[in-house]
Amino acid sequence: MEQKITLEEIQNFKGNYPKQLWYLFFVEMWERFCFYGMRGVLVIFMVDQLFLKEDHASEQYGAIQAFVYAFTFIGGIFADKVLGFKKSLFFGGIVMILGNLLIAVSPHDFFYYGIAFSIIGTGFFKPNVSSMVGELYHESDGRRDAGYGMFYAGINVGGLFGGALCVYLGKFYSWQLCFLSAAIVMFLGLITFLFTKKYLGPIGDSPLLNLTPQKRRIREIAVYALSILSLPFIFIMVKNTKYTDYFMYTIGTIAVSYFAYELFKLGDSKLQKKLFAAFLFVFFYFLFNSIYEQSGGSLSLFAKDNLNDKLLFFTIDPNVVNNSSNTFFVVVLSPLIGLLWIWLGKRKIEPNTLIKFGIGFLFLAASFYIFYLTRFFANSEGIASLNVFTFAYLVTTIGELCLGPIGMSIITKLSPKRLFGMMMGLWFLASAFGQLAAGKLGAEISRSNTGDTLVSKLQSYTEGYYQLAIYSLIAGVILLAISPIIRKLMQEVK
Repeated sequence: MEQKITLEEIQNFKGNYPKQLWYLFFVEMWERFCFYGMRGVLVIFMVDQLFLKEDHASEQYGAIQAFVYAFTFIGGIFADKVLGFKKSLFFGGIVMILGNLLIAVSPHDFFYYGIAFSIIGTGFFKPNVSSMVGELYHESDGRRDAGYGMFYAGINVGGLFGGALCVYLGKFYSWQLCFLSAAIVMFLGLITFLFTKKYLGPIGDSPLLNLTPQKRRIREIAVYALSILSLPFIFIMVKNTKYTDYFMYTIGTIAVSYFAYELFKLGDSKLQKKLFAAFLFVFFYFLFNSIYEQSGGSLSLFAKDNLNDKLLFFTIDPNVVNNSSNTFFVVVLSPLIGLLWIWLGKRKIEPNTLIKFGIGFLFLAASFYIFYLTRFFANSEGIASLNVFTFAYLVTTIGELCLGPIGMSIITKLSPKRLFGMMMGLWFLASAFGQLAAGKLGAEISRSNTGDTLVSKLQSYTEGYYQLAIYSLIAGVILLAISPIIRKLMQEVK
């Protein structure tokens, strides 16, 4: 029998990255292809094929995305307490594939059924890969930030191709083929995991190994059954967005209460301070996403109608640019920004994590101000410059890279190992509330358009982006102002 690799052997790796990082990199890359592909077509499909009004489509988009991220919190808890990361990931992948296949059979008839499956599947899949990356390193290993940075860049390769291909297939060929492609790449991700999971050793194993196999199996089956039984309720809540707020407020209250319980249970004041600091990072991540996550909603609708198709010397569909430029810039800029931090670090002038978060908000504010400026690069028909729009995404991405990769890393640094799954789930739950808020903000932007011309849409949408720039600027200034307080809570963690 082949000897199983130990955790110590994994963590005592030579060089900059453990080899297991690359296996998880490819698994998540395929999942990102599926996720970004689906995200990029939701609003377009609902407006053009299901004939929803733009404000309704934005709200429904926000609700769908909110449920996707909310269920990562639930999935993270089940992974922590019952399934373990490996089984949770495998189950989630299977359900995601079924959801995409269901929509591919008949996009118009089975759209919401397939979305319900995808929500459950993503909830079990998404938080676990990120958590396993954290376990590849000793708690004091300074290479963890670099590892998360590479992981963050790599998964965006999948987002880049998924974001471009699915939009292109749906708009110009076949919506069935669009959703089928998402199912196929998710299948590739699952196959990659099955062939490489042996190299993860004990990472991601069941937390119930102390129980008998029969007792463990009963609990696992109960989790699977509960998940499947929840599908009708998810279907109802997604299709009728008036239920979304009730659900989100409920799960938000439960999540914060559960966090408070685990915080109190720690007992050790030093650990409690660090965990509370992690919670503050989660809160500001929610604020960031409330503004940032317009790409799949209002920006997608803006690109559909109010942009030309000329990017530099190329002719390209604006929705392809909207859905893939961010991930393209992440792939290109991640290594450069990583080298910048190293260069600053050697000169002992690298900003700490809190300052990086604050800088991220300032870049976000600048990017939405540039989205606002597109109104000054439009023709008399209300068609604006794709070049200016794309430049705004470049600025957005710089802000994201000051926050996103180190965010996942700092959460694992500040959290006790046994709470990794819960905290990563809470991180994604912040995304859920951010998506919900972003959908509501996008819907308000759509409602502000009281005219019926592209010029009126240009004016109302860009005015909305100006307001979002102001909100982001205020949040960034507040974060920078209170950073000394949070820094004390973090203690020795940097």
